[in-house]
Amino acid sequence: MQPVKMSLGIRHVFNQTVRFGVQQALACLFPGVIFAALAVTKVVDLPWLARYDWLLLVCIGMQWWMVRSGLETRDELKVITVFHVIGLALEVFKVNMGSWSYPDAGIFKVFGVPLFSGFMYASIASYMCQAWRRLDLGLIRWPRMGLVAPLAAAIYLNFFTHHYWIDIRWWLSAAVIVLFWRTSVEFTVGSSRYRMPLAMSFVLIGFFIWIGENIGTYFGAWQYPNQARAWELVHLGKVSSWLLLVIVSFLIVAQLKLVKGRLSRDEKSVSGNMDIGR
Repeated sequence: MQPVKMSLGIRHVFNQTVRFGVQQALACLFPGVIFAALAVTKVVDLPWLARYDWLLLVCIGMQWWMVRSGLETRDELKVITVFHVIGLALEVFKVNMGSWSYPDAGIFKVFGVPLFSGFMYASIASYMCQAWRRLDLGLIRWPRMGLVAPLAAAIYLNFFTHHYWIDIRWWLSAAVIVLFWRTSVEFTVGSSRYRMPLAMSFVLIGFFIWIGENIGTYFGAWQYPNQARAWELVHLGKVSSWLLLVIVSFLIVAQLKLVKGRLSRDEKSVSGNMDIGR
């Protein structure tokens, strides 16, 4: 009987892993379309418009379809739009500081940055909104807003200020560990409920975004100074930057979900009181 139980256990782990992978892939629909568009426009010379302009049209069409089909709500669109704006602002600053560049031509470029680049940041927020819904995410021991908001603001501002002042990313990383030490994220796969330390999920998402960044630079969407002559692997140290940016996006999405959850509970409470009154 022992080998049978072990076989069933291995099969269960395999099935749950596949289910989890499928849900993650579905949640990555928007980023997946962007990567596919990067690959196609790299190989195929499309007519009439420059490559960056075609990518912008693809992103706008995809965003419209996500809302139109109901995969994203209007409230989620607002959060994604906010992240689009803060991402585009970061891109404009970084490009003009020489951190990276967009070498191709395009009509829809602002200070050397094509407008489609904001959608790459927005797609991260889109993934988080999708994953939240598909995996039924729940937060355990979430810190107070009065602590979360200043940390998110400090992380974002450090992307700008470290060019003129000291880089405090490691201090901010330590602050993240301290603030979220007791915080966990719960998620559902099939009929089972699991729990993971939130800090671990930050690291995992940041690492996979780093992989996505390598894909993006390989297809020539943008390039770092050391990639001007030939493509090179993006430095692994960039994972820390993406990890911090993931934290900012997660905090924004989490606050939306928590606020919407409280409003929903309040509405149900009011509705219940009205029913009782009748």
